[in-house]
Amino acid sequence: MSGCSKRCRLGFVKFAQTIFKLITGTLSKDKIEDDLEMTMVCHRPEGLEQLEAQTNFTKRELQVLYRGFKNECPSGVVNEETFKQIYAQFFPHGDASTYAHYLFNAFDTTQTGSVKFEDFVTALSILLRGTVHEKLRWTFNLYDINKDGYINKEEMMDIVKAIYDMMGKYTYPVLKEDTPRQHVDVFFQKMDKNKDGIVTLDEFLESCQEDDNIMRSLQLFQNVM
Repeated sequence: MSGCSKRCRLGFVKFAQTIFKLITGTLSKDKIEDDLEMTMVCHRPEGLEQLEAQTNFTKRELQVLYRGFKNECPSGVVNEETFKQIYAQFFPHGDASTYAHYLFNAFDTTQTGSVKFEDFVTALSILLRGTVHEKLRWTFNLYDINKDGYINKEEMMDIVKAIYDMMGKYTYPVLKEDTPRQHVDVFFQKMDKNKDGIVTLDEFLESCQEDDNIMRSLQLFQNVM
């Protein structure tokens, strides 16, 4: 979406705030009704019944999300620059650009350089309301930067460092410079069961589900998605 205007980017930030309200349960029924009414005036989305069947969102929630996505970005797609604008506003004390890049690639499953509403809401459904297994598979795909079906230590380091960079220097307690490397060394040693230098999907799923510390760390990382 190369021509996405400033209004589009600001509008998409409002869309992200609507997502936050869905996560926290603070999106009131009255607010949903108001957004639904405005959605029906501005757009009549097609295929929401199919998305309702494919995701864990109700039709009403999909209509609210659709309004934020399509009404503010009429082209119907979001590019990487928009992602970076959103995360820069939510994490002003850090550098969110690298993490936003990796996250965008995980949403852009077809590698077209743009994310459609269907792509976004499908991933969002997994992250917010998917099973543990579904969330772990999605997280594995995020860490598998080159999409070869494996995670190596460099890929894991790149993602973890990007998250720490995004959180910024004002974290509490203050993090040491080598903290990301230490975390990755511990995680990778536990996950690489056969010590071949790569982590397969099966190793990732098994390690995460048998180690509470890894699960808690991944849940913290998922909170920034």
